[in-house]
Amino acid sequence: MSDRPVCVADFELLAKRALPKSVFDYYFSGADEQETLSDNEAAFSRWRFYPRVLRDVSKVDMTTTVLGQPLSMPICVAPTAMQRMAHPDGEVATIRACGTAGTGMMLSSWATSTIEEVAEAAPDTVRWMQLYIYKDRALTQQLVRRAENAGYKGIFVTVDTPYLGKRRNDVRNRFKLPPHLRMSNFTSPDLAFSSEEGYGEDSGLAVYVAQAIDPTLKWEDIAWLKKITKLPVVVKGVLRAEDAVEALKYGVDGILVSNHGGRQLDGVPPTIDALPEIVEAVGGRAEVFMDGGIRTGTDVLKALALGAKAVFVGRPALWGLAYGGREGVGEVLQLLREELHLALALTGCRSLKEVDKSILRRCDLISKI
Repeated sequence: MSDRPVCVADFELLAKRALPKSVFDYYFSGADEQETLSDNEAAFSRWRFYPRVLRDVSKVDMTTTVLGQPLSMPICVAPTAMQRMAHPDGEVATIRACGTAGTGMMLSSWATSTIEEVAEAAPDTVRWMQLYIYKDRALTQQLVRRAENAGYKGIFVTVDTPYLGKRRNDVRNRFKLPPHLRMSNFTSPDLAFSSEEGYGEDSGLAVYVAQAIDPTLKWEDIAWLKKITKLPVVVKGVLRAEDAVEALKYGVDGILVSNHGGRQLDGVPPTIDALPEIVEAVGGRAEVFMDGGIRTGTDVLKALALGAKAVFVGRPALWGLAYGGREGVGEVLQLLREELHLALALTGCRSLKEVDKSILRRCDLISKI
C-alpha cells in the first residue's frame, strides 16, 4: 500500500501502525467472538444496486437535515469515547473537521474533551450529545443541562449498555486510560475513569460501567429524560421493530438503529439488516438513523435506500484522527462524500429525495427473480 490512503480500509491500516496496541484494540474490538463486528460490514454485500440510467446526473444534491439541522451530506460522526488516545487534539480535532465538512458530530459522554471545549472549538457546527444514564441521576441531568447551555442540538441516549459487552482484547490488555488522560466531563477520579485504585484483572471500562452506569434503565426513564430537556431525544441502540414502536409511545424524536458497533451482545443482527423493519414500523413518525459497519459511500447509499435519514460513522473517523488529526478526519469525510456522490450518480439519483428501496435488492432474492 502507498502512503496515500484511498479508502477507509487504508486509513485503518495506517492507524493500526500509529496507535499503541491496547488503544487500537480498544477502538477496533467487538464483543466475544466478534461475529456481529464482522457481519456489520459483510452484510452490506448482501444487497445489490439496480441503477436507473439516462437521468442527467450532472448535478447531485446531497444536502439533508437531521432533527431539523441542515447538513451538507447525510454522513455524520458517531460518538466514540476517549479520542485523545488517538490524537492529542481528540474530539476538538474531530468537531473542527465536521465543521469544515458541513456535517454534525455526536459527542460521547466518555469524551476526553469537555462538552464546552468541543462547543467552543466549533461553535457554528452541529453537535449532538450522546448520553449514558448514570446511577447518579443528578449527574446525568447536569450533563444534559451542560449540553443545552453549550448549544447542542439533541440528546442521543444509549439504551443497549446496562452492562459492558465482553471485549476480550480489553480484558487481555487490562484496558484503562493512559495516566495523562481522563473522561473530561467528570470531576471525581472514579467517574473520570482515572481511579488510582486501578481496575483489577478485567477491562477497566467494564468495571467502570458496572460501578457507574444504571442497569435498571427502563422505558419510564425515557419519559423522565423528555421532561428534563427541551432538546430532541433519540434512542440509540434499537434493533427490534417492537422497541421502536414503544419508543414512539414515549415521544422520542428519533431512533438510531445500532448494535454499538458489534461491541455489546455478540450474535445480534447487523444493523443494515435490522433497519428495514424498523423503518416500516416507525412509518415516518420519527427520524430513523443507522450506524455500524459503514466503510464506503455505497454502504451509505444502501442505508439511505432502506430508509435511514442519515448514517453515523465511528471507527472510520477514529482511523482518520489517528492518521492525521483534524486533517485526517477531514480526509475520511471527504472520501466518503465523494464515494456517496459517485454512487448516487451511478444509480441515477440526482438528490437524496430520489433514493428509495427500488434501487436495491437482496442477493438471496435476486436468483428467484
